[in-house]
Amino acid sequence: MRKPGAMLSEVLPYIFRKPATRDYPHMKAEMPAHFRGKLVSTDAKCVGCKLCIKDCPAGAITITKVAEKQFEITIDLAKCIYCAQCVDACPRKVLASSANFELASLDRETLKVRITAGPPPAEPDAGEGPAPEV
Repeated sequence: MRKPGAMLSEVLPYIFRKPATRDYPHMKAEMPAHFRGKLVSTDAKCVGCKLCIKDCPAGAITITKVAEKQFEITIDLAKCIYCAQCVDACPRKVLASSANFELASLDRETLKVRITAGPPPAEPDAGEGPAPEV
């Protein structure tokens, strides 16, 4: 065991130095250019090829068909390991990684990102309406 006087000579120089840690909650950290954070949708041009599902090692992505040529992509961020393989696999570049990494939540449903992709549903023409009642 070291004597208290011997330890004092090692401790004193560190009292006047700046801390090695960051003041994180008060000063936001800047992420590097290619940081793999929360997945977001860049545009809604999904064709339902499901290549992102095949490449996802965590099984965090599901695609369900909503209507003709319209799909809903659900990404479970609680399962996601943020490897961005789905981003690389998508031929239409629907998914992208953002710099957002503050995802802590008490409710798991808030960690599910739902993206509706595909062309918007066709609206009826102005000339065609419901048949008049007789």
